[in-house]
Amino acid sequence: MKKVLSFLAVMAVLVPLAVNASSTRGGKKAPDHAVNVNSASAEELMQLPGIGKSKADAIIAYRQAHPFKSVSELTEVKGIGPKMLEKLQPSVTIDGSVASTAVDKSAAK
Repeated sequence: MKKVLSFLAVMAVLVPLAVNASSTRGGKKAPDHAVNVNSASAEELMQLPGIGKSKADAIIAYRQAHPFKSVSELTEVKGIGPKMLEKLQPSVTIDGSVASTAVDKSAAK
């Protein structure tokens, strides 16, 4: 009985830690608002799933040369392909409205 109680006490501590670690390690939770890729800061872009510092900087560099006219243009940014676009599309905008969840395959590389 003492071993069972010890085991339960250990599990009561370890399970919440494991759940918390897996929820932050596997990827970022999408922001609760649409991120405008034409105006967002690098920090705001880095809240998007799969976007780190280098991709955020690449998005900013791209938009300085040619502002995005459609969300599908994100595939023109190095490191962003059709699969990443699918993950990003529900969380990004170019004008304040969230893009459709359907990916325009013709615009993707």
